[in-house]
Parts: sequence; C-alpha cells; structure tokens
Amino acid sequence: MTTRYSTNAGFATSATVAYYQARARGGVGLITVEMAAPEVAGRHRFHELGIYDDKFLPGLETIVKTIHDEGARASIQLGHGGSRARRAVSQVQPIAPSAIPTPVFEIEQELAHPQAMSTERIEETISAFVAAAARAKRAGFDMVELHAAHGYLISQFLSPAENIRTDEFGGSLRNRARFGLRIIEGIKAAVPGLPVIYRLGVEDFYAGGLVAEDAYNVAEWAVESGADAISVTAGHYRSQPGPEVMIPPMAYNEGVFLDLAAAVRARVRVPVIGVGRLGNPEVAGRAITDGKLDMAAIGRPLLADPEWVNKTMAGKPVRSCLACNHCVNNMRSGNNLSCVVNPATGRELEFTAARPVAGRRIVIIGAGPAGLSYASLAAPGNTVSVIDRRDRVGGNFLLTGKAPIFNDVEAAEPSFAAYISNLENECRQLGVVFHLGTAAKVGSELLQDADVVVIAAGARYRAGLGPLVEKILDTGLMKSRAIKKVFGYQAVRDFFYYRLRVGSGDSLVRALGLGGLPSDRLVIIGDAARAGKAREAITSAFEAALRPDPAANIDSLQFERSIGAQK
Repeated sequence: MTTRYSTNAGFATSATVAYYQARARGGVGLITVEMAAPEVAGRHRFHELGIYDDKFLPGLETIVKTIHDEGARASIQLGHGGSRARRAVSQVQPIAPSAIPTPVFEIEQELAHPQAMSTERIEETISAFVAAAARAKRAGFDMVELHAAHGYLISQFLSPAENIRTDEFGGSLRNRARFGLRIIEGIKAAVPGLPVIYRLGVEDFYAGGLVAEDAYNVAEWAVESGADAISVTAGHYRSQPGPEVMIPPMAYNEGVFLDLAAAVRARVRVPVIGVGRLGNPEVAGRAITDGKLDMAAIGRPLLADPEWVNKTMAGKPVRSCLACNHCVNNMRSGNNLSCVVNPATGRELEFTAARPVAGRRIVIIGAGPAGLSYASLAAPGNTVSVIDRRDRVGGNFLLTGKAPIFNDVEAAEPSFAAYISNLENECRQLGVVFHLGTAAKVGSELLQDADVVVIAAGARYRAGLGPLVEKILDTGLMKSRAIKKVFGYQAVRDFFYYRLRVGSGDSLVRALGLGGLPSDRLVIIGDAARAGKAREAITSAFEAALRPDPAANIDSLQFERSIGAQK
C-alpha cells in the first residue's frame, strides 16, 4: 500500500521504516513493501519509494533489516505506472502498450496521453524490471512481487482495450501476456534464487478488459515462466461501476475475490495468495482451511491494527478495519497514508515516544468510538470504568451504517457493528468495567473517586433534532438513490457533521459540577469537544490517552529525514 512517507525524490525516511517495523513486530509473516517503479518513467505518485537507482539502496537496506530484526520476511512490489505515470511526477512522457488516452487521478484529474512503446522501449523496460529485482536482492529482500494488476503497465499489456498492438506483444492472449512473462524469465535468469510473486488481476470488470477465463491461462503461463507464487486480485481503474472494486469497500462482501483465487489455485502448482476484505480473522482462516488459498494478504486491516496477527494468534479481538477507504482516497488526494480507526498509522514515531499515564483510576463518560478507544488504550496500567446512559455501547456511531455515504463509499451497517463489537470485547478483556444504562450523576461515588474523568459523550443535534434524525435513519430512506446523490457532495456531509451538531462536553461538565477539576484530571475528547467526523474523534482519544504530556512529542523533522545520501 502506497504510504507517501518517502521523500519526494523517493528516499525512505524514518517514518517509512517505523511504519513497516510496526507491522512486522505485529506478527506478519511476509511484509510486501509498497509499489516502487523500476524506472523513472514508471513513477506514478509523488513521494513514491524509489528502487530504480542504486542511490536508494541505503534506505531499502534499512527497511529490510528492520523487518528482518522483527522476525518477518521482506518483499517489495515492483510496479510501473505505464499510462498512469503522470508527467508531473516523472518529468517524462508516460509510456504504454498503445497510445490510448487514459484518465488519471493523482491529486487532480487529468487525461494522460501516453506514447506507444517501441519494441526497443519494451526491451529497455524489461531490463529495468530485472535490474530493479537485482537491486532488491542486494538490499536484502527475500523476494519480489510483480504488479500485473489494477491497470498498471503489465496489466495494460494484458488488457485488449489498452493493448491494440499488432506485433509480438499484442493481439492474441499469449502475445499480450508476453511482456510480463519476459520480465519473470529475465529475473529468474539474472537473479537466481530470488523468488518472484506474480500479482495478477484476474478480472478487470469492464468491457474490453481481462476476463477471468483468460487470466487463468496467464497464471499457468506465469508459473511455467518461473513465478513462485500467484497473488490473486481483481479490479481496474476502468472498472464498472467504479474503480473502488480494486480495494473493495464495506458494501462488498467479505472475501469478495476468494472464488477467483480458488479457481487459480486449482490450475497452478505454486502457492496462491488471496486478498480482498480478509480483515476478519475467521474469514481469512477459513479461506485457508477450505483450500481456497495458501496465504492471506491483508492491507487495510494492518493499518487499523498492526497487531492483527499477534492478536489473532492469541485469540484476542482485533481493531476492525471499517473498509471505508479513507486510507486510499485520502492518500490519492496527496496526503500521507492514514487510518480512521488507528491515528497512530504513519505516526508511529510520535506514539512510540509518548508517555501515557499509569496507576490512575479513570472514568469515561460515553461508550462511543472515542470513549471505547480511550478505554482500550488506557486500560493497561490503569483502572478504567465506562459509563453510558444507553444500554449498549457504540453511541450514534452504530447509526452511521444507516446513512447513505461514509468517507465517499456506500455505508454498510455490519462494518460499524463489527468495529464496535471488537472494541468492546477488547476493553472487557483488558479489565474495563462498563456501567451501561446508567447516566452520570452529580456527586456519584464513581466520579468522586476518579483520578481522571474523561468526557466522551458525543455531540448533540441542534434544536433537539436528534430523535428525528434517528427515526429518519431507521426508515431506510437515506439509502435511496436520490439521497445518496445529495450526500455525495462533501459540503452536504460537512454540514451534517459540523454545522448541525454541537459538542456536549462543556454542558455536561457544568451539569456534573466538574468545572473545578484541574486540567490533568478532566479530559474532553471526540465530538464532546468539537462536533466532527469519526477520524477526528478517534484521533483525539488516541492523543489524549497516549500523549497526555505535550513535552513527549517527537521532533517532527524526523518524518522528513531521509535515509541515505541524496543527490
């Protein structure tokens, strides 16, 4: 997953290393480092990790050593943007199998006009892939993954709609597959002993794209050419009804690509890796035990919880990924990779240097996502109680699935329910005591004995509209096509998040007579502090629980400090 933690020139930074270290430390067996272009013409994003030159070796070596030190294996994804490699990023005209105009979104929307590759240019790019693989081996990577999916260069060669060549690299399926197969063969010949994973998009989901029956043949040919594993995915930037299928959001079924992976596994003699909404450990585990996969690949769930593997192995609940695609959509808009439910993603250095409180009796008022997040983070080393006037946890967050849109994707109730359920279970396993169906009261013994009182009671709707909003959501009308279209506008959603609601913290402090508490004993977080979105609310909980002392903040320059000499 592209992080944008590298410098704009492509050098790894301490933030890059810390991000991968957290996932390796969390128990992951194989870390696949984000897509890196084998040549300058393949760069498709600003702050993309570099591998096309030896100057990047020091940073790559540091990443690998860090991953190995945590007990994991390391791979790196070699991918070429092709027609999607913007000139603004690479400073050269994009190349492709054919000169077909391509819509590209990277911070802004544009129509790219690639140059059709000559036979000589194809050979040059094949050599660049081979050289990048050799460089990966020198950096210490255990294997490499070729990105032949999602509308990048190898995928473009495979697509009849994007490859209209009439030479040996176009026309028949075998010819269209030749480019990717030649890369595999070149790596196996030049870098003996280096395993190669071929990541294949087996279904493009658009007219003229690669279809599954053809892709199964490509998978077999890839193995014949030397591929040591096939990683099965699906979707394309041209997919219909939308490219979101590449990273299926919450409205898609869990394990959405498993049948495609199983079909490939039935045809090849090498391990098959599956991906696509496998964040539920039960779904991922069942896919392996049922013989559909040999390995499960997860991306977004490791942003939500880098300890996903360790927790699963120990039988503990994981912090569920919402599959809201904030991570991907926000990154494509030019920001660093981040996560709604785990604000520590990308800020590992900050939170590692934090000094959370210990030995305190903490009472949290409100069992929504902010209150539960604070409770789960503060429970180790403290005695934590949670009060909520409702007889269940989750607060209004459980209503979010009834809304039409969440973070630019269609909202789905099961995703929010699973997140809240796992978070509650984690809190209970950590010893958090819940007082549900109980309103906080003036002079209550629980509040009087608390060392720290945390207000996480959420926001209230202006003019008493709360009950009306709940009734409208319960009718299901918000899921209609017309309402979805209206809520497709960011300004409309922002009005409901920021303008229609107001924080409840100050009024609750006055009502409970807590105004006299010193600042180190009274904490207001989430929507109770300022009505907003889920990410902001959960971020405030993380910062309050893990970084109560501003003096513990790490020097922000470490995020921009590159590893290795820059030119």
